[in-house]
Amino acid sequence: MRHTWLLIVLLAGLCFIGANTTQLIPAATDTGRLGWMVYLVVCPAALAGVVWFGWAWTAMACVMYGTVGLALDLATVTSLLTGQGETGALFLFSAISGVVNFLLILLGGSAFFRSALGNALPVSRPPNPPSPSSSARP
Repeated sequence: MRHTWLLIVLLAGLCFIGANTTQLIPAATDTGRLGWMVYLVVCPAALAGVVWFGWAWTAMACVMYGTVGLALDLATVTSLLTGQGETGALFLFSAISGVVNFLLILLGGSAFFRSALGNALPVSRPPNPPSPSSSARP
């Protein structure tokens, strides 16, 4: 699968951003914080591990994860800009995470479509060696 290492790097970046973001999220309970930790850190780490195997469906799983993540980032940025929260580190992490999620959608989609199409051009066969009974002997 093409873009395997780029997808893994983007997912590792999302793990790093998610680990820093979970400290900034005001969770009502420890269970809520644990849920966000699973979604923001464990899911991209597990997805990066599966992408490493090179299966085509994992690229589409990256697209789905990136789409949900981008929607959450846009909602967070919108709520922070409308004055429902403090702007600062959470805004910065959400903006960076949105860009990374957008790149994850683009590269994951590209990798999935390239793997689904396969080789567009037929592979040519190598030439046959001359027959021992042919008149073209050296």
